[in-house]
Amino acid sequence: MIKFSKIYSGQVIHTRFKPKKHYFRYKVFSLLIDLDEINEIDNNLNFFSHNRYNLISFFDKDHGNRDGGNIKEWVKENLIKKNIKFQNIRVEILCYPRILGYVFNPLSILYIYNEKNTLISIFYEVKNTFGEQHTYIFETKDQKIIKNKCDKKFYVSPFIDMECEYNFSVTKPGETISIIINQYDKEGKLLFASQDGKCQDLTYKNLILNYLKHPLMTFKVIVAIHYEAFKLWFKKVKLVKKNIQILNKITFETNEHK
Repeated sequence: MIKFSKIYSGQVIHTRFKPKKHYFRYKVFSLLIDLDEINEIDNNLNFFSHNRYNLISFFDKDHGNRDGGNIKEWVKENLIKKNIKFQNIRVEILCYPRILGYVFNPLSILYIYNEKNTLISIFYEVKNTFGEQHTYIFETKDQKIIKNKCDKKFYVSPFIDMECEYNFSVTKPGETISIIINQYDKEGKLLFASQDGKCQDLTYKNLILNYLKHPLMTFKVIVAIHYEAFKLWFKKVKLVKKNIQILNKITFETNEHK
């Protein structure tokens, strides 16, 4: 029985406040996958596969160490490095699935629970269109709303300087999800980004219905990113040069920083 894994159908919103105002939103669906249930999902849902091509699929190499290795073991290794105590853990990952073999996840979130089903850590996987990834890892308390903040350490947009701060406000997955990111530079609030969604059981029927509503969703995401970038360029927003290449990096964060 698929107990923890779900579908969340909702929308993504971005609002930029300066130097030019810019706004967009689009509808999406995400999968919340309990990594202990992935084989059961693979075996019981037609048109879904784990590490194999299908209409909808989930590949280990898209997350974690991005080498196709076991994501849960990668999580454990990093919990140990951050000195977060645990015995048994359960890991849920909120992400877009691959559709027809393709996906781009600007942000994936890993929720880590201990044996008492208490949230003990949260991993924010941030990707850019250069094929790079940076994971911000926080120890956290089990709360209705998880709030984290850290300095930006990873080049994402060619229209945003590196000297910024992220403020995350995330709810635990339940009947709904809410992910809010407020980004600040030295002069104040620069960007608001959010994703919300309503929970549905992860069944064959619901999966197909969401696919039919968003048949090329993952392609739409990457096209929308470039389209919105073109509009910012047309508005003559300053371009920020990318100086270094970082394929996959991890930082262990606290909510206290300069």
